[in-house]
Amino acid sequence: MSETNKTVQVHIMRSQLGRARGLGASKSGAAHWWVQRVTGVALIPLSLWFVYAALRLVGASHEELLAWIGGPIPVVLLIALVLANFYHLALGLQVVIEDYVPGDTARMATLLVIKGVIVLLTLACLISILKLGL
Repeated sequence: MSETNKTVQVHIMRSQLGRARGLGASKSGAAHWWVQRVTGVALIPLSLWFVYAALRLVGASHEELLAWIGGPIPVVLLIALVLANFYHLALGLQVVIEDYVPGDTARMATLLVIKGVIVLLTLACLISILKLGL
């Protein structure tokens, strides 16, 4: 072999951790994962309460509904339900979009549109609850 065809190989001895450092944000998804689990757990009793309340109010008049929702506990629980529900929805859709929408521009645009729609729907629900409850 001639001198020009030889390739120089350098062997760097690094551990797996050493190779992985700097290749991504470690632990960046842990907070997202925990918040999604906490909102999911919070939605269980809130949803059960809402179903129970809705079934109890079947056949109630408009005045009875307004009297019920005018109490401090139903208003607070409805607001908590709406906030937890839409936040959980936003977190879940963000994961799906980040995993399955190809291209950075399309991914960012989809995330912005979805989060904007979720914010508008959350505000509409909160205003409706406060208008009925106050």
